[in-house]
Amino acid sequence: MKKEDLMAVIEGRIAQCQMCPLGLLSPLGLLRKNTVPGEGNLYSPILFVGEGPGEEEDNQGRPFVGKAGQLLTKILESVNIAREDVYIANMVKCRPPNNRVPTSLEIQSCSQYLLAQIEVINPRMIVPLGSTALNFFLGEDQQITKVRGREFIWKGNIIIFPMFHPSYLLRNPSKEKGSPKDLTWQDIKKVRKYYDDFMHGDTQK
Repeated sequence: MKKEDLMAVIEGRIAQCQMCPLGLLSPLGLLRKNTVPGEGNLYSPILFVGEGPGEEEDNQGRPFVGKAGQLLTKILESVNIAREDVYIANMVKCRPPNNRVPTSLEIQSCSQYLLAQIEVINPRMIVPLGSTALNFFLGEDQQITKVRGREFIWKGNIIIFPMFHPSYLLRNPSKEKGSPKDLTWQDIKKVRKYYDDFMHGDTQK
């Protein structure tokens, strides 16, 4: 099957999922408007993974389209990467009430879909945005402030390169040297270099 067909199957399963309290027929699930599987280039070498959908994402069924998402788009565009050049997803595919942090049960239940998406996309680098996604891939609690910009290896050959979540940058608007925004600028330039290396075959998977 083509990647597009495989992803369509995953998205269909997400839409019907009842694995956690955010599921289709649960009281919380009835409050949601859309599931938010993810979007982008299924053939991209880089996958960005956030925490979960917010209000705007729930309204549109698309990841990172609210204020944080608009900032993510600008961050990508600052190094001439379009949203369409990468794939963007979240740990959980339904909006947690009041945009709270997803519970461990919600993450565990939804992780099967993210792992299936990763298998389809087969990225060479995953960029966890924020601590929730970071801790899933590292399998332990780490502070994003201490490990962002560092490289880890996951599943033997996939680079994990954590960055600040755009919502954190909105809460910390300073652009002074050493600020979260300044560090993010340094990080996204590294992502751009990896992207170029992957596209030109300079980095072996």
